[in-house]
Amino acid sequence: MKQVNFGVVVFPGTNCDRDTFWVLSEVCKSKVRYVWHTETSIDDLDVVILAGGFSYGDYLRSGAIAHYSPVMQEVKRHAEKGKLVLGICNGFQILAETHLVKGAFLHNKTQHFLCQKQHLKVATTNSPFTGLYRSGEVIQIPIAHGEGNYFLPQKDLEEALEHDLVVFRYCDENGVVSQDTNPNGSTDSIAGILNRQRNVLGMMPHPERSSEFEMGSIDGKRIFEGIIQWIQSA
Repeated sequence: MKQVNFGVVVFPGTNCDRDTFWVLSEVCKSKVRYVWHTETSIDDLDVVILAGGFSYGDYLRSGAIAHYSPVMQEVKRHAEKGKLVLGICNGFQILAETHLVKGAFLHNKTQHFLCQKQHLKVATTNSPFTGLYRSGEVIQIPIAHGEGNYFLPQKDLEEALEHDLVVFRYCDENGVVSQDTNPNGSTDSIAGILNRQRNVLGMMPHPERSSEFEMGSIDGKRIFEGIIQWIQSA
């Protein structure tokens, strides 16, 4: 069985790196190492994860300064090789700033930081990250963000819909997707989206916070398990 090597990138201000490391190493029993933001070699990794937090204090825009970190050039090359990249919350914002996924982020429509349990509807299972879900399934993964209002221009939204790039949408417990069930105002209630090559996923909810029964949900665990299964079966 192929060993899957994960790397969790740590920027100054990252604060979900240990949570993510714990889930990968102790829950999923995978090999994982921390990747400092100044590193310039990540060739040993199969999967790079940009964890949540407030990289560089989220000055300017969330993720904007992290875009210039040396490691991000390596992350781009990693993605160009077809290897997997997962950006969670602030990691999603960094992916947008580096154009590894399209779109940009605005302040939540409420203008308040949101930290809550959140229902999501699985929009596609056609990705290395979502193979263990069912299309249309309602899952629960928490959110914690102040700038989670994902904006996607109409042209890019049409492309995303045409190519089945939307992975998760915000919904209620019954799977209803509407502005009332959209906590932050994101375009088309998008909570997670792929790049065109389908090897990069950006998502605002925190799967590492829903990977153990003690946390109230294990729905997020299937993302990490799905990644492992996809690589091992490739």
